[in-house]
Amino acid sequence: MLKFNEYKNYNHSEIEEAVKKFWSEHNTFEESINTREGKTPFIFYEGPPSANGMPGIHHMLSRTLKDIFCRYKTLQGFQVKRKAGWDTHGLPVEISVEKSLGLTKEDIGKKISVEDYNAACRKDVLKYKDSWDEITTKMGYWVNLDDPYITFENKYIESVWWLLKELYKKNLLYKGYTIQPFSPAAGTGLSSHELNQPGCYKDVKDTTCVGQFKVIRDDKSEHIIKTLDADLYFLAWTTTPWTLPSNTALAVGSKINYVLIKTFNQYTGKAVNLILAKELFRNYFPEKNENLAFEDYKIGDKEIPYKVLAEFTGKELEGINYEQLIPWIKPMGDAFRVILGDFVTTEDGTGIVHIAPTFGADDDRVAKQNNIVPLVLIDKQGKRQPMVDRTGRFYPVEDLDNDFIEQYVNKENYKGFAAKFVKNEYDSNLTDKDPTTDVDIVVMLKLENKAFKIEKHVHSYPHCWRTDKPILYYPLDSWFIRTTAAKDKLIALNKTINWKPKSTGLGRFENWLENLVDWNLSRSRYWGTPLPIWKTEDGEEEICIGSIAELKSEIEKSMDAGFMENNPLASYDPSDMSDENYNNFDLHRPYADNIVLVSPLGQAMNRELDLIDVWFDSGAMPYAQFHYPFESPELSNYFPSDYISEGVDQTRGWFFTLHAISTLVFDSVSYKTCLSHGLVLDKQGNKMSKRLGNAVNPFDVINQYGADATRWYMITNAQPWENLKFDLEGVNEVRRKFFGTLYNSYSFFALYANIDQFKFTEEEIPTQDRPELDRWILSELNSLIKTVTAFYEDYEPTKAGRAIQSFVNEHLSNWYVRLSRRVFWKGDYSHDKISAYQTLYRCLMDISHLMSPIAPFFAEQLFRDLSQVSKKSNVNSIHLSEFPLYQDHEVDKDLEERMQIAQQICSMILSLRKKENIKVRQPLNKILVPIINKRFKQQVEEVKDLILSETNVKGIEYIEDTKGVITKKIKPDFKKLGPKFGKLMKQVAAELSLLDQDEINQLEQNGNCLLSIEGQEMNIELSDLEIISEDIPGWLVANLGNLTVALDITISDKLKFEGLSREIVNRIQNLRKSKGFEVTDHIDILIEKESIIEESINQFKNYICSETLADSLKFIHTIRENKDIIEIDDLKLGVSITKV
Repeated sequence: MLKFNEYKNYNHSEIEEAVKKFWSEHNTFEESINTREGKTPFIFYEGPPSANGMPGIHHMLSRTLKDIFCRYKTLQGFQVKRKAGWDTHGLPVEISVEKSLGLTKEDIGKKISVEDYNAACRKDVLKYKDSWDEITTKMGYWVNLDDPYITFENKYIESVWWLLKELYKKNLLYKGYTIQPFSPAAGTGLSSHELNQPGCYKDVKDTTCVGQFKVIRDDKSEHIIKTLDADLYFLAWTTTPWTLPSNTALAVGSKINYVLIKTFNQYTGKAVNLILAKELFRNYFPEKNENLAFEDYKIGDKEIPYKVLAEFTGKELEGINYEQLIPWIKPMGDAFRVILGDFVTTEDGTGIVHIAPTFGADDDRVAKQNNIVPLVLIDKQGKRQPMVDRTGRFYPVEDLDNDFIEQYVNKENYKGFAAKFVKNEYDSNLTDKDPTTDVDIVVMLKLENKAFKIEKHVHSYPHCWRTDKPILYYPLDSWFIRTTAAKDKLIALNKTINWKPKSTGLGRFENWLENLVDWNLSRSRYWGTPLPIWKTEDGEEEICIGSIAELKSEIEKSMDAGFMENNPLASYDPSDMSDENYNNFDLHRPYADNIVLVSPLGQAMNRELDLIDVWFDSGAMPYAQFHYPFESPELSNYFPSDYISEGVDQTRGWFFTLHAISTLVFDSVSYKTCLSHGLVLDKQGNKMSKRLGNAVNPFDVINQYGADATRWYMITNAQPWENLKFDLEGVNEVRRKFFGTLYNSYSFFALYANIDQFKFTEEEIPTQDRPELDRWILSELNSLIKTVTAFYEDYEPTKAGRAIQSFVNEHLSNWYVRLSRRVFWKGDYSHDKISAYQTLYRCLMDISHLMSPIAPFFAEQLFRDLSQVSKKSNVNSIHLSEFPLYQDHEVDKDLEERMQIAQQICSMILSLRKKENIKVRQPLNKILVPIINKRFKQQVEEVKDLILSETNVKGIEYIEDTKGVITKKIKPDFKKLGPKFGKLMKQVAAELSLLDQDEINQLEQNGNCLLSIEGQEMNIELSDLEIISEDIPGWLVANLGNLTVALDITISDKLKFEGLSREIVNRIQNLRKSKGFEVTDHIDILIEKESIIEESINQFKNYICSETLADSLKFIHTIRENKDIIEIDDLKLGVSITKV
């Protein structure tokens, strides 16, 4: 005979493993897609993780948020395909391989071939794939792992090339020599969105210097210098002294006022004349020193005299020449003069900006505008280079061209700094405790009377997102995507996206778009998608390849021209889309580098050696995952996405690249809804890391608490976009309080359903024919369905989970199941009992559906435990079924309202009992309830019996005139009064405090009152305040909003005896349970004589026997066999119960 499963101990992890096995055996995930064939698709994109690192607890949050809405939409009848993916290119992989092989980027091509290096990368990138697959299945995240897209595969790369060709055809791809962020530690340039990843800008403490740039006396400066008796200098401040050797100009603001100061250099004691911004000179020259006598000054004095001699505008200073500050290397052209810069401000520094065109975008721009040359070197290969090489050190002399050294390098001055790293972080032999190059430079300037002020300064400095090392701004030949050309369109389309939360999309993301710069696509690395552009040596001819077929055709032309001996794509068949056809070649370096094409004019064309930004790879996934346009030409089948979700750190990563590519190529959004989630921190709010020892292993959490409890905790503890402080105790609490409560409700149902052999074979009882309690819980259930559906539709999983949790705890378990116990336990298999079974079954079944997107394992088991017996479902999995529909005809808001009043009154009375330590089993005489209005009295009257039963009180007395009985006071709600009355709020609150008892009663009855303040009539509503009542002698008073109850706490002897009888029932029921009696077993009771107990039992004997299923209850002096001791307060009593 089929029975509902009963569990002795519900082990979440074991049950989840069993459910996982069931899904695997029945291909449930695949079936959830196949059974929706032909239905409306819900398009979801999986952001590809990199499998060369282990999954963390934060990945569980991200994947839960993805899984929730895919499961929900499946239950809604949509077909939801989800393709897994792996991000397999880029720095994370290369850095990992270099570390494991003990190499640096410079070793590639020397100690290891590019071919072998890339082979190592290909192997390394998926080394933790098994762990990722395991966590995916273990946590119940449904995504197609059998057919993932992999970014290093040739099909994927071909789609990426096609996209680049489309950009090229639209003139959105171009090459430029510009100053770009460069990571010496990674050996490559970075895009602006990489540089703006969270945590990339760090506060660092650097040595700063205000340099003294000596003015040359000539026609340009004579009008200033002629009256001076000491050298004249410009003051310029920098936080990067290592850039000073590359200075070739000083920039001033055209309309900024500057002052000429006569003073002394604090380090050398020499007399100097200085020029700096008027608005900033007080930062260096305190007012108290203005009247100090120059003749009294001596070297070492802290207080240094000064005098303001003259004032100029920046325009008047333009064109003045100065001496090179650090003459190591001479520039090859015009340099060392004052120019105008529109970016110069007086926010800090001196109002004069040191210009090093090779290390700053603004510097480069303003220098070119004024025909100032950058300070560049010529290397052994004859290439122009900045003074710092790509490893982050000053160029070694031996790496420079011999003729250049002879003409431009002061070898004596330069030798002490040549080959020196400009930041200690770039040199593996140095620590942050060692002296820095900056310190060495400023000490040198100090001794040469070229430093005016040296100090430590904390400022924000960009770091590489992968190496965590400082970046440099560096002149690079790079390929760019002209994203600025579509700036307005990017912003306009962004406004159509449903961002959760809105602040991410319309704040953080839109601000990013407003300040957009062109996308630096080039990467100077080895493992990644090669840039598919071939150029002639003179740069006059070029081609962008958009497919393998096109490349094969171009190679054949090159062979005809004699540039290629054979075609590496000879066996490739453009009409064959099989994996075998695409696995016969490799598009990576060095193979792509070895391909030489021929130009229309017959010149050889070599590939531009750059790889592309790995973020372009991931941003191309909507198309490349399906090998668009080669295999899946119908783009509308999978584009745009209805939903994506990743961490907020992807705002300037994947979210941006998806949006940029779709806008530039397809003039469309890539995703309609984007949910960005916050960080997962430790329970103290600190960032998790292995170094700190506070990282949480997701496998351990699932093994201990189960995936469902972990998922539910992460979703309901905080809104997804808020940072989550992860606490294992919180997971355990969810398991106990929510899942434990729901499990207990099911266990209660299963126990009694099996006793009564309920299988839901009876005709379903119409809602209107069910008892009031059943109608109430079904009404609340439908209200819950409506609420939860709306929350899921609005991508608010936290609100959905909390609503379900509240219903289970407050309505289902704490109210419905508890109040229905007597119906299940007693009586025949009656109409009311059948109704109760059907009602509780329905509640459990619908809850299993509502919770299944968040807790798929528990919901599955609950669904199967119910449906396998009832045979009410035509599918074997909840995830193949349909989401519950809101039934308007089952909703009774009046019933919900009065039941809520009953719950509130009961809660208040039980709180008063707890306050006075009066047990619930002790009956009390009565409750006083002030009448708010006639409807309120009617509502209370309709639930009166329920209230009295729940609170164990004999009666309710209504009072309309509380004067002299209950003293009421008004407590204004300032959160509501403030917006409503503004500056008059305090006066309104003061007037309310003056209302007497009659006026307060009138306010309660009418729902409002009118106050006159400063000639204005103010309408005060009951919802604007709270009315509280004070205790009265012999009574306890409680308030909840506008609801007040008073409890009579006087206990008569009769009430005391009745309370004792209830305590005895409780103790005997506990004995039954401890002895393993079935709930249906009848018993005989023996009790040792005790005067007060005997009197109480005799008065309530029938009640005790009825409640405990006792056929007899007798008193004897001494029990000699099967004696148990029960305790009631301080009284010990001998009792014996035996099964009849």
